[in-house]
Amino acid sequence: MTANTRPFKVLGIQQVAIGGTDKGRMKRLWVDMLGLEQTGTFQSERENVDEDILAMGKGAMKVEVDIMQPMDIEKKPAVHATPLNHIGLWIDDLPKAVEWLTANGVRFAPGGIRKGAAGYDITFLHPKSNDEFPIAGEGVLIELVQAPADVIAALS
Repeated sequence: MTANTRPFKVLGIQQVAIGGTDKGRMKRLWVDMLGLEQTGTFQSERENVDEDILAMGKGAMKVEVDIMQPMDIEKKPAVHATPLNHIGLWIDDLPKAVEWLTANGVRFAPGGIRKGAAGYDITFLHPKSNDEFPIAGEGVLIELVQAPADVIAALS
């Protein structure tokens, strides 16, 4: 496989998601001490997440830092169980990326392409491989995020 045959590009880091049991404590560090700006919130019972969306940088260089706590600490998924919950990557053509990666043995988490907390289309690479799909995140959940046109233009 070469970059010439890959029908998509990874343009840069879109987000880093950090899980913990107390979002308020994380906010004191990331907002109060480090100066990131809160740009939104997101809650999902299905995903068991109560999330604050923070940001640093501007324009195409803007990176999200999502601080998350579980809505119910006893339920799964446990967004706090792995402190670095996932990393998000800007992708120039998400449907082509999913099609090509799947055909080349990459395992995706259930759920397919869907709208994410920040409004972009997303999907996740599974952290563990299996016999059918021998390539995965090797312990890391990786979110692929459809880049908007301005990000594609700035980072291509």
